[in-house]
Amino acid sequence: MATIKVTKVKSAINRTKNQKRTLEALGLKKIGQTVEHQDTPNILGMIKKVNHLVSVETK
Repeated sequence: MATIKVTKVKSAINRTKNQKRTLEALGLKKIGQTVEHQDTPNILGMIKKVNHLVSVETK
């Protein structure tokens, strides 16, 4: 499976509780923080929910 890099680029202030929890589940706390995940359907669904707050890069 491919690896993807997810970087938080916008704040979670004034976002819904579900979006905040999704960012936490992805392991993103601070703006500019980058995490790597496997390219699984679960992770891709989570990224799709918060795509306006993150930047995605495939490896």
